[in-house]
Amino acid sequence: MCEELKAVSTEVNTLTGDTLTLSYNYNKISSGDYFFWYKQDPGKATEFLISHTGLGFVGKAAVDGLKINVKTNQLQMIISSAALSHSAVYYYFSFLVTLMFRVIC
Repeated sequence: MCEELKAVSTEVNTLTGDTLTLSYNYNKISSGDYFFWYKQDPGKATEFLISHTGLGFVGKAAVDGLKINVKTNQLQMIISSAALSHSAVYYYFSFLVTLMFRVIC
């Protein structure tokens, strides 16, 4: 079971075309833990992006171009080429924790 998740940075500024990485640190994670990422554009409903396990296996991806990277004590969602359309609020959900990231391109 995942414990003590914390966003590395809750606000991310990036340039168009750069790689955009949203990261969170954890103390303990299980291969059975499941994670979900959503995006919310200003004035719109949240949109499902991708789900994955604690080992990084992607269960479902609704948006092309997203990658999941599992490192020691850190999980990342990576957008390979940032665009103005990526400026939004991103949410991460697990069974116990909700985190929010604000991205400005």
